[in-house]
Amino acid sequence: MAEIYEIANKMVVKGKGILAADESSGTIKKRFDTISVKSTENNRMNYRRILFETREAMENYISGVILFDETLRQSTENDKKLVDIINEAGSLPGIKVDMGAKELAMTNGETVTEGLDGLRERLNEYSDLGAKFAKWRAVIAISDEIPSTLCIEANSHALARYAALCQEAGIVPIIEPEVLMDGSHTIEKCYEVTKKTLEKVFDDLYKHRVDLKGICLKPNMVIDGKESLRKSSPEEIAQMTINCFKETVPPEVPGIVFLSGGQSEVEATENLNAINKIDGTPWNLSFSYGRALQASALKAWQGKSENENECSKAFAHRAKMNSLATIGKWSRDKDVQ
Repeated sequence: MAEIYEIANKMVVKGKGILAADESSGTIKKRFDTISVKSTENNRMNYRRILFETREAMENYISGVILFDETLRQSTENDKKLVDIINEAGSLPGIKVDMGAKELAMTNGETVTEGLDGLRERLNEYSDLGAKFAKWRAVIAISDEIPSTLCIEANSHALARYAALCQEAGIVPIIEPEVLMDGSHTIEKCYEVTKKTLEKVFDDLYKHRVDLKGICLKPNMVIDGKESLRKSSPEEIAQMTINCFKETVPPEVPGIVFLSGGQSEVEATENLNAINKIDGTPWNLSFSYGRALQASALKAWQGKSENENECSKAFAHRAKMNSLATIGKWSRDKDVQ
């Protein structure tokens, strides 16, 4: 397990975070649609290549990159593997292994994440292709009637089985139980559901003999629903989030990398900064952002080769801002390009 511990600690090293570039074919198409770019294999490769070749960001602020299956296997037009570009920057390649959230039978539209069938074999192949860590996302929605205990238990069980298989294959599992921001619920309701979910997840991880020193947790922040009439301050979000984790996350977990979950770029950075201003937490607290690291870069790129430099600059800026937030040193004044 020594190598797994080493990888887990490298993933959450202070001042760095994880780039989530594991958008599925459907999701990346939606992103490309916003800039009127066709989602071809070559366009997807080129966009991600620009990000991975941004040395300022990759060497200084990004500890690892979560990839989609296609990207893990891709090479540039010069036959250079994208995985090699990531490795050369001193960053770690990872892989999304779940098959998405599917409707959970006998529930009110709730979901369970699938992908356990054949996972042992896929993990061995991904390890051979260079993946050092993996990611599995569970989705927990909030409304007046949900989440049900069944939904939390089904997703937690799957996360634990996935994590055990990862460690068996020598791969660090990122555990991502996402309580969605969608809805009009209060921050108190988010706290309650997040607490219940994390308690169940860690109970199942123990049962499945997962070594907590060799995992990385990727949770939501405790935050108001997007349609909530009240919008909590970054300081309130930070305190509620830390309070929740102190009640649920064992101290041997090396690090927590937050998902952005629909927050804007600046919101995600500002809230992470407020979290890191709170002293006395046993974990490294960082980021694993997708849209909150890429939105400006994608807009700058517009699918044009002449915009590659602007795309890189936008990505490097957001990566640097989030790096500052991991040490509580970000400010709005610094976030002006």
